[in-house]
Amino acid sequence: MNSRTPVQSQRWLPWAVLVVASLLLAGSAAAAASGFGQWQPAGVPASGNPGAAPAPWSGSGPGNQPVGPGGMGNRGPGGMGNRGGGTMNGHVWLAGNGVPVATIAQARARAVAAGAGVNLHPGEVMQFSQNFYVELKDANGASAAEVLVDPATGAVTTEYGPAMMWTDGTATLTLDQAKAVASQWLQANAKGQTVASADAFPGHYTMDTTSGGVTVGMLSVNATTGAVWYHTWHGSFIAKEDA
Repeated sequence: MNSRTPVQSQRWLPWAVLVVASLLLAGSAAAAASGFGQWQPAGVPASGNPGAAPAPWSGSGPGNQPVGPGGMGNRGPGGMGNRGGGTMNGHVWLAGNGVPVATIAQARARAVAAGAGVNLHPGEVMQFSQNFYVELKDANGASAAEVLVDPATGAVTTEYGPAMMWTDGTATLTLDQAKAVASQWLQANAKGQTVASADAFPGHYTMDTTSGGVTVGMLSVNATTGAVWYHTWHGSFIAKEDA
């Protein structure tokens, strides 16, 4: 038998409503977090159709950069599960030693040391004002991962964005189709830039972009969805060397 009076029941009602609202809010947050992998970055069609209007930026980090190394959960270097060098729950291939890296040759040497334990070696190395970009290849010469070398410390980490997040799925786009998607995106969002060299990585393609025949930067195309992600974290292009 319920011994509460009507007055007591009325006193409990606001607290019950508050608890239910809190549970609903927590559930919404969890659902949003679970859908993070479906998020579309700046310039990526929200509908998945390369011809659609670009979606607004909704990422995090300074300067509208995606989350940096160590911020994407328990993946190993290159975002390919718990494999590769470095820590098992971050994106560090080789810890910095405090020695500045000022040349492509020095950046290549750091990348050689970082990939040696997993039989990967550097291919293309690009020097930018903010970092060095290095393509790592396997023993057969296939592009396997993308890393950044910190000019200040020499640390080697998995590159932001696609190299962390777009490493799974079945490719539905050929390299030529991905280049066509990239060209269409550049025409709409970065007039004057064109697609130059392109490499196929697990889950995505990465391409250098040029303007007037001079390298400007790079972008990636998701091999499954055709989404485009322009690399905004490099700064100004300085030089590059392929091998």
